[in-house]
Amino acid sequence: MMATGGAGAAPRRGGGRDQERPPAPEGRSGGGGTGRTSTGFRGMWLATVTNRDWPSRTGLTAAQQRSELLALLDAAVRRRLTAVVFQVRPTADALWPSPYEPWAQCLTGTQGKDPGWDPLGTAVAEAHARGLELHAWFNPYRVATHTERTKLTADHPARRNPSWALPYGGKLYYNPGLPEVRRFVVDAMLDAVARYEVDGVHFDDYFYPYPVAGQTFADDAAYQEYGGGFPDKAAWRRNNIDQLVRETAERIAEVRPDARFGVSPFGVWRNAATDPLGSATRAGVQTYDDLHADTRTWAREGWIDYIAPQLYWHIGNAAADYRTLLTWWDEVVRDSGTDLYAGEALYKCGDPAQPAAWQDPTELSRHLTLAADHPGVGGHIFFAAKEVVADKSGAMARVVADHYSAP
Repeated sequence: MMATGGAGAAPRRGGGRDQERPPAPEGRSGGGGTGRTSTGFRGMWLATVTNRDWPSRTGLTAAQQRSELLALLDAAVRRRLTAVVFQVRPTADALWPSPYEPWAQCLTGTQGKDPGWDPLGTAVAEAHARGLELHAWFNPYRVATHTERTKLTADHPARRNPSWALPYGGKLYYNPGLPEVRRFVVDAMLDAVARYEVDGVHFDDYFYPYPVAGQTFADDAAYQEYGGGFPDKAAWRRNNIDQLVRETAERIAEVRPDARFGVSPFGVWRNAATDPLGSATRAGVQTYDDLHADTRTWAREGWIDYIAPQLYWHIGNAAADYRTLLTWWDEVVRDSGTDLYAGEALYKCGDPAQPAAWQDPTELSRHLTLAADHPGVGGHIFFAAKEVVADKSGAMARVVADHYSAP
């Protein structure tokens, strides 16, 4: 189903296996409330793109930014979490003094402007001082949340190399089909890993961009140049992303072998109607087909250390049931050596725009109780830091009371 040429032997970070196995039957629900649960990895995502979680706004002083960051780390400790997944490369810019890319716009409001301190270095030191792991979260290919190149710094790599980036869906992306782009983004990301004692390297769900109706990601020229030997463009695109994952894993092993490599993909690999190996879901997006990310293979073959699928649906959702997907992923990682952490939609809890299930403050706690019946689930990551602090519906407090009684 997938062309695998061009990247050499895949590293096996977590073990891996080659045998195909059909999806497991649905597991039983654990219900709500207290009970045995998986309490190993307790993480929260801390998003910086468009100032989602931090800093609260652009233009704060260095002292104000630092104070807000430490308050979020303190909140993670209060919620008895064990890890923070900190977005340090939101839009092809950096939250550390990078020789490859400019300072991040989210800090000062002006991309390339020195904020007067080192956010990533501070985050690593202060997280460790609190007994927290710090995973550096990178977005490999997103360049900007707009398409106007003149808004980038004059020396931005996407301006110095205009052929590297493509506009699509109102945003600007590096072209994953160019080998020089892949080399550059890996170099840029691994600079942070070499500098700082990060506990993990984390990719989110953006590889090729999510489909936008009526628009085309214009990579025909790259396909013509580099796509020989592949049956179609989709297979070539998947191989491009496979190479990114493999090469990143290899570089982490060289630069900081103790750091773990994880990916947080969209929760549906493929629907069973598309592929019998897929999940019994009817999701409108399939990571394998739409984002060209074969996340199932990465997990099963041990190319990564952990996978944290974004299971952002409630139990009983008609198109993508949380229970069904958790069971499917549990089977995917079985005997693979890859750890599984469930990505949890804390941001939906209490949101009046969400379905009725999310108005129940025990919904998220039921997710953790259900996960206790799935031996492959080694923890959970909550999206995101702002909601961990505010917890307007009390859902996070319920999770802590029911499942995180031990600090």
